[in-house]
Amino acid sequence: MGKIKVTQVKSAIDRSKRQKNTLKALGLKRINQSVEHHATPQILGMVAKVAHLVVTEEI
Repeated sequence: MGKIKVTQVKSAIDRSKRQKNTLKALGLKRINQSVEHHATPQILGMVAKVAHLVVTEEI
């Protein structure tokens, strides 16, 4: 199980409550903020739901 770095690149303004909650659950609060997570199926699923707002890279 590797690690991934998730960076928010677009604003959560005008997004659904579900997408805002997903960003919050990932630990993202503002644009250009990055967090590291283990690449579990749950985290990868959350990233997939907000893929248009974030950029991911493997570590």
